[in-house]
Amino acid sequence: MATAAAVAKVGKSVHRIFVGNLPWTVGHQELRGYFREFGRVVSANVIFDKRTGCSKGYGFVSFNSLAALEKIENEQKHVLEGNYLNIQKS
Repeated sequence: MATAAAVAKVGKSVHRIFVGNLPWTVGHQELRGYFREFGRVVSANVIFDKRTGCSKGYGFVSFNSLAALEKIENEQKHVLEGNYLNIQKS
């Protein structure tokens, strides 16, 4: 039971965003690298098609602080490798 409570506690302190319109050339490391300037990135995952191995053009980034999300929201435009990113809280 203690492990489930610990996982629930950690889950509440992680703040996640959806990132759409990713260039097909962007992988996990590039996504993490871009968002690292806004705060500590807990995880950065680009979603890939299992059949083709190609990026589906979106991913998720998790942070350990709400301040990182506020910094992201305060920046008007996010551009990665020429694409304007679509960012939403998830």
